Amino acid sequence: MPKVVFLPHSERCPDGAVLDLAPGEVLIDAALAHGIKIEHACEMACACTTCHVIVREGFDSLEPSDDLEDDLLDKAWGLEPDSRLSCQFVVADEDLVIEIPRYTINQVSESQ
Repeated sequence: MPKVVFLPHSERCPDGAVLDLAPGEVLIDAALAHGIKIEHACEMACACTTCHVIVREGFDSLEPSDDLEDDLLDKAWGLEPDSRLSCQFVVADEDLVIEIPRYTINQVSESQ
Protein backbone atom coordinates (compact mmCIF):
# COMPACT_ATOMS: atom_id res chain seq x y z
CA MET A 1 0.00 0.00 0.00
CA PRO A 2 1.35 3.39 -0.90
CA LYS A 3 1.82 5.98 1.81
CA VAL A 4 0.37 9.41 1.14
CA VAL A 5 1.93 12.17 3.21
CA PHE A 6 0.00 15.41 3.56
CA LEU A 7 2.27 18.26 4.53
CA PRO A 8 1.01 20.51 7.34
CA HIS A 9 -1.47 23.23 6.34
CA SER A 10 -2.48 25.75 8.99
CA GLU A 11 -6.24 25.35 8.42
CA ARG A 12 -6.87 22.16 6.46
CA CYS A 13 -4.41 19.73 8.09
CA PRO A 14 -2.49 21.50 10.88
CA ASP A 15 -0.38 18.55 11.97
CA GLY A 16 0.07 16.96 8.56
CA ALA A 17 -0.93 13.34 8.06
CA VAL A 18 0.32 10.03 6.74
CA LEU A 19 -2.28 7.72 5.18
CA ASP A 20 -1.94 4.16 3.90
CA LEU A 21 -4.16 4.12 0.82
CA ALA A 22 -4.98 1.43 -1.66
CA PRO A 23 -4.11 1.98 -5.31
CA GLY A 24 -7.22 3.17 -7.12
CA GLU A 25 -8.53 5.48 -4.40
CA VAL A 26 -9.43 9.02 -5.48
CA LEU A 27 -7.23 11.34 -3.44
CA ILE A 28 -9.92 13.76 -2.24
CA ASP A 29 -12.27 10.94 -1.19
CA ALA A 30 -9.52 9.34 0.88
CA ALA A 31 -8.44 12.67 2.38
CA LEU A 32 -11.98 13.64 3.41
CA ALA A 33 -12.59 10.18 4.87
CA HIS A 34 -9.54 10.70 7.10
CA GLY A 35 -10.53 14.19 8.27
CA ILE A 36 -8.30 16.20 5.91
CA LYS A 37 -10.51 19.11 4.93
CA ILE A 38 -9.67 19.70 1.28
CA GLU A 39 -12.04 22.31 -0.08
CA HIS A 40 -14.33 21.14 -2.90
CA ALA A 41 -16.82 23.77 -4.01
CA CYS A 42 -18.13 21.84 -7.05
CA GLU A 43 -18.75 18.60 -5.13
CA MET A 44 -15.84 16.93 -6.94
CA ALA A 45 -17.28 17.30 -10.45
CA CYS A 46 -14.14 18.82 -12.03
CA ALA A 47 -15.85 22.19 -12.38
CA CYS A 48 -13.68 24.40 -10.16
CA THR A 49 -10.15 24.48 -8.75
CA THR A 50 -10.76 24.52 -5.02
CA CYS A 51 -9.37 20.99 -4.52
CA HIS A 52 -6.06 21.92 -6.15
CA VAL A 53 -3.04 20.23 -4.58
CA ILE A 54 0.65 20.10 -5.40
CA VAL A 55 2.21 16.67 -5.67
CA ARG A 56 5.67 17.19 -4.16
CA GLU A 57 6.76 13.55 -4.59
CA GLY A 58 5.35 10.74 -6.73
CA PHE A 59 3.85 12.90 -9.48
CA ASP A 60 5.19 10.66 -12.24
CA SER A 61 3.27 7.66 -10.87
CA LEU A 62 -0.09 9.34 -11.60
CA GLU A 63 -2.10 8.98 -14.77
CA PRO A 64 -1.81 12.13 -16.89
CA SER A 65 -4.41 14.85 -16.46
CA ASP A 66 -6.98 15.34 -19.20
CA ASP A 67 -7.72 18.55 -21.12
CA LEU A 68 -10.58 19.61 -18.82
CA GLU A 69 -8.44 19.31 -15.70
CA ASP A 70 -5.58 21.16 -17.41
CA ASP A 71 -7.91 24.00 -18.44
CA LEU A 72 -9.21 24.35 -14.88
CA LEU A 73 -5.73 24.17 -13.36
CA ASP A 74 -4.77 27.22 -15.42
CA LYS A 75 -7.12 29.18 -13.12
CA ALA A 76 -5.80 27.76 -9.84
CA TRP A 77 -4.03 29.96 -7.32
CA GLY A 78 -0.35 29.02 -6.97
CA LEU A 79 -0.25 26.69 -9.97
CA GLU A 80 2.96 24.66 -10.25
CA PRO A 81 4.14 22.09 -12.80
CA ASP A 82 3.16 19.27 -10.40
CA SER A 83 -0.31 20.63 -9.59
CA ARG A 84 -3.39 18.43 -9.86
CA LEU A 85 -7.03 18.57 -8.86
CA SER A 86 -7.41 16.07 -6.04
CA CYS A 87 -10.86 15.04 -7.32
CA GLN A 88 -9.34 13.92 -10.61
CA PHE A 89 -6.54 11.55 -9.79
CA VAL A 90 -6.33 8.14 -8.26
CA VAL A 91 -3.54 6.90 -6.07
CA ALA A 92 -1.21 4.59 -7.98
CA ASP A 93 1.36 2.22 -6.48
CA GLU A 94 3.98 4.77 -5.38
CA ASP A 95 4.19 6.90 -2.25
CA LEU A 96 3.03 10.49 -2.59
CA VAL A 97 3.77 13.74 -0.77
CA ILE A 98 0.92 16.23 -1.09
CA GLU A 99 0.86 19.94 -0.32
CA ILE A 100 -2.45 21.75 0.03
CA PRO A 101 -1.94 25.32 -1.25
CA ARG A 102 -2.47 28.12 1.22
CA TYR A 103 -5.24 29.76 -0.84
CA THR A 104 -7.91 28.90 -3.40
CA ILE A 105 -9.75 31.14 -5.83
CA ASN A 106 -12.89 30.79 -3.69
CA GLN A 107 -13.82 34.04 -2.03
CA VAL A 108 -16.15 32.33 0.43
CA SER A 109 -15.45 29.00 2.08
CA GLU A 110 -18.14 26.89 3.70
CA SER A 111 -17.32 24.76 6.72
CA GLN A 112 -16.65 21.13 5.79
